[in-house]
Amino acid sequence: MTDSVIDLNADLAEGYGRWALTDDEALLSVVTSANVACGFHAGDAATMRRVCEGAAERGVAVGAHVAYQDLAGFGRRDMRLPADELAAEVAYQIGALEVFARAAGTKVAYVKPHGALYNRVVHDEEQAEAVVRGIVLADPRLPVMCLPGSAVLRRAEQAGLDGVTEAFADRAYTEAGTLVPRGTPGAVITDPRKVVEQALALATQGRTTTLDGKPVTVRARSLCLHGDTPGAVELAQRVRTALETAGVRVEARR
Repeated sequence: MTDSVIDLNADLAEGYGRWALTDDEALLSVVTSANVACGFHAGDAATMRRVCEGAAERGVAVGAHVAYQDLAGFGRRDMRLPADELAAEVAYQIGALEVFARAAGTKVAYVKPHGALYNRVVHDEEQAEAVVRGIVLADPRLPVMCLPGSAVLRRAEQAGLDGVTEAFADRAYTEAGTLVPRGTPGAVITDPRKVVEQALALATQGRTTTLDGKPVTVRARSLCLHGDTPGAVELAQRVRTALETAGVRVEARR
């Protein structure tokens, strides 16, 4: 059995100008941690400010959702930046969000890589080290959120940062405990029943199954639902209700 306390996080502020992708207001009423896009894969100054204010009002933890600079590809195109450049860009994004968080009466509580950067720092030691260097440059007290066993969590521990292990209610897993690439059929789980089942298994047993039904262990402190998944608000509501009904306490892990 896992700890009976789990954080529920979602990706928010993923719009730009007049274009909006996530229902930030509705999701902020359900989740306990908000991964706020910092302008590189999505998000703009006004959106970041608005989400920080909403999070502060509801007691939701604010996380910097840092990414490769890729607005056109939504941060999901594979890249590999020079380490110094990546470290500087990570620090830049955290700093930008911190301004709006503090103005709203809260703070940046953790950092979570997004998209292609998230997947790369699971295994790429150099890029993982660069991300950690950027976090330390911005604030050496910030925890890092990523998959259990990932390179970035190892590097974070070496740098004295707290690592927050994360699991996904709406993504399929490989036997290695990594996420099935998005281009693979079934990689994103949209069936509400299956999303709830996986959330409960991850939160209460620390396990789930792969696409072909094999068991895989995934022990995590935080559970993610993507804000851009179809029906994300309803899925989040169902997941939170199911967790609480099962006796799991849902609260932010700061």
